[in-house]
Amino acid sequence: MVSVWEYPDFDDHEGVHLFRDVASGLTAVICVHSSHLGPAMGGARFWNYADKNKAITDALRLSRGMSFKNAMADLPLGGGKGVILANDGVQKTPELLAAFGRAVESLAGRYVTAEDVGINDADMIQIATATRHVAGLPVEKGSAGGDPGPFTALGVFLGVKAAAERGLGKTDMAGVHVAVQGLGSVGGRVARLLAAEGARLTIADVNAERAKAMAAELGATAIAPDEILTVEADIISPNALGAVLTEQSIAALRTTVVAGGANNQLATPADGHRLKARGILYAPDYVINAGGIINVGLEYLKHGDQAEVEARIHRIAGRLHQIWDESEATGDPASDVADRIAMRLIGRA
Repeated sequence: MVSVWEYPDFDDHEGVHLFRDVASGLTAVICVHSSHLGPAMGGARFWNYADKNKAITDALRLSRGMSFKNAMADLPLGGGKGVILANDGVQKTPELLAAFGRAVESLAGRYVTAEDVGINDADMIQIATATRHVAGLPVEKGSAGGDPGPFTALGVFLGVKAAAERGLGKTDMAGVHVAVQGLGSVGGRVARLLAAEGARLTIADVNAERAKAMAAELGATAIAPDEILTVEADIISPNALGAVLTEQSIAALRTTVVAGGANNQLATPADGHRLKARGILYAPDYVINAGGIINVGLEYLKHGDQAEVEARIHRIAGRLHQIWDESEATGDPASDVADRIAMRLIGRA
């Protein structure tokens, strides 16, 4: 059996915690990558994995991404991630969510959880019955907190606009062709925001009916999910699961810009170099998709309101331009530049 220290994605994580609660059916992983800037914050994911090793790998990668995301968003928070396995027909029951809350509580504030794929704000209420270290709870109108999806989507939308300006010389989205992969909580909202500004959309989702309905709503063209990354478009916007940018998929891209909200879009660090070699402008995912963590992070820290959240989200474009400026000056891929800045911020330069 491979030890956790031998996983390729183990990056001097401060803690890798495995939890099992037989009564509720909970099998979970919580990874704390860094607490250099503050408690390690990152959402919990409810997902079916081919095997448990893949769940650990996902938690390792995602927690490292959260360290970088929180640092680049200027939040006094470290990076962590929770993964709840949905394997073998496990149901997301109140008992299972409470058991996960107890797992979070056992870490005594070193990890703070929130929503991610497969988890919603109603689930956070259940988790909060067993732990104080939770964000993304329903809040009063105008307050920081609640569903992070709309705030993530806002940041991605603003990042796409910044990328269009940088890579295409476009000051607005009118007539810009964007291929959107994934139409869930974030991707669907990004598509609507782009359509409202006059972008021409090609869209795809694993839920064909959802793609068809959104195409009718927005005047977009819906295609099969396995075709979206090869569409000839000004911008490709990945907003589904990660590791979609591989040696093979990058070679097949027909675009000038890649800018989307999915986490861990690059399958390997070398893929950032492949994008750079092809002259494709890349918006590092953990920078462009930080809107949600800004929202729930300020909720947990009890700092500011929705206006403060939105003001911070509008700084995402400036951070992207900083990365692209350094990329141009050094010749290094934007992904490497972003990693370098983030590593310095978390004390690992």
